[in-house]
Amino acid sequence: MADPTIITCAVTGNITSPSQTPYLPITPEQIANACLEATRAGAAIVHIHVRHPDGGPSMELSHYREVVERLRAADDDVIINLTTGPGGRFIPSEDDPKTAAPGTTLLRPELRVEHIAALRPEICSLDFNTMYSGTSVVINTPRNLAIMADIIQNAGVVPELEVFDTGDIQLANHFLQEGRLDGPALFQIVLGVRYGAIATPETLLYMKSLLPTGSHWAAFGVGRFEFPMLAQAWLAGGHVRVGLEDNIYLEKGVLAESNTVLVQKAVRIVKELGGTIATVGETREILKLKKQLPTAI
Repeated sequence: MADPTIITCAVTGNITSPSQTPYLPITPEQIANACLEATRAGAAIVHIHVRHPDGGPSMELSHYREVVERLRAADDDVIINLTTGPGGRFIPSEDDPKTAAPGTTLLRPELRVEHIAALRPEICSLDFNTMYSGTSVVINTPRNLAIMADIIQNAGVVPELEVFDTGDIQLANHFLQEGRLDGPALFQIVLGVRYGAIATPETLLYMKSLLPTGSHWAAFGVGRFEFPMLAQAWLAGGHVRVGLEDNIYLEKGVLAESNTVLVQKAVRIVKELGGTIATVGETREILKLKKQLPTAI
């Protein structure tokens, strides 16, 4: 019998803006509440970015800490997955491309995982992509990824390997072969980002074929591809992800009024296809997760 399907909800991200949707959670309280509501709707994992009060993306440890503390103090059980994606973007100056233009966020790898070492979530993302994205270049060098991976694993946190194209999987596989990452790995296949892997069944199945045997994996599509790729991921034997980070519409032309309604639709699709939804406890068993205490920082 197949394992039940794990649903992750990515509640806010760092690119979706309040100008696109008024339903985007911004404050730590709003983000934490969105996570709890998504869990009650069927998500076992919540993937978390944080924001400044004006809605712009934040990397402040205090913002992460407040969200995590609110979740850990809640009655509802939830698996926390913190992002480590921010801090990897470079915007070249038009006058001198080797000089960073305003908006560049490149940081030393140690600073990109400071909140992971301090808060010790059960999972955190580890992006393997180097690609053009929006107006910037996302840069994740093998050296920096190795440093981040060491800090993540030394904190007892399971890295979720986010892969945006086949080359990302090759790099992740190389890390696994060298022993830089422990197996079985947890992969998240990202589809539909412009200039990344396109959101088609053929692409998903090819990327799945490159994963090491025994890997845990999920996939999601961005924007209008969210629910079609959710169905494809389930059909291919994977887990799924939804949320306002990836898509702001419940259906064509209809804004999703919360992350909750996106999770509810995901639950309905999986069940109508014949699947079952993993509880938080079942997810911990499938992924061999363990709760941790934060460090005294």
